[in-house]
Amino acid sequence: MKPSRDTAQPFWPTRYGIAAAVAADNAVARSLELYGEWAEHETLLLSGLIEEGQTVLEFGADFAAHALWMAQAVGPQGEVHVAEPRRIPFQQACANVAINGLANVFTHPVWLGRGKGTSSLGSLLPGHRPGTDEKVRVATVDSLKLDALHLLKVNQPYALVDILAGAGDTIRAHRPLIYARLSGMDAAQAEVEAIKAQGYRAWSHVPYLFNGENHAGVGTNIFPGMVQQNVVAAPADSRFEFAERLEL
Repeated sequence: MKPSRDTAQPFWPTRYGIAAAVAADNAVARSLELYGEWAEHETLLLSGLIEEGQTVLEFGADFAAHALWMAQAVGPQGEVHVAEPRRIPFQQACANVAINGLANVFTHPVWLGRGKGTSSLGSLLPGHRPGTDEKVRVATVDSLKLDALHLLKVNQPYALVDILAGAGDTIRAHRPLIYARLSGMDAAQAEVEAIKAQGYRAWSHVPYLFNGENHAGVGTNIFPGMVQQNVVAAPADSRFEFAERLEL
């Protein structure tokens, strides 16, 4: 096991680029700080699905941890669009995009849902902490008017059903793959049903947060037994088949 890395440095070297150091008060930041990566088992699955020249839309920036990788995966002719409604996380994601000179990443300060206007985070996120609320702009995926879309990646809990409701035209036009984190027992069934209502098949993906082959070579597991409850979905008439995974 390698010792813990120096956490006083202003930048963190990660698997896919440099990240500006932030307060490590959540799982994403702690993972980037200690391991130099976040949820790498997600990228291992998606790396077989994303190709050069494609377009990806991600909701929930996670400090651009996966956007750094996706920017490399789609190459200079591709596009990565990242939507993040919260002001400080949005600015932190923009900083990491700028530090790494990612000209093919486009950031959007917006909550992706079924309508447009403004709303409070407290009304959008169940259990949002009092005193940390803020007004955010709400828009639909369709309003982005993307010329192409090959993957819709949703990191933000309690957002998937509304995102799909506001993405009907885009999904019908481009038939992207969908990869999303489910929101727990109270919401997962409705989220999976919303995916299937688009004419999709859906499979379970349960990646561990700890990667034993992490970028920093740290053997200590600060996420023992912790997994993401995710879903990967493809149009029912497409070539995609995930036979090794449980179909939902």
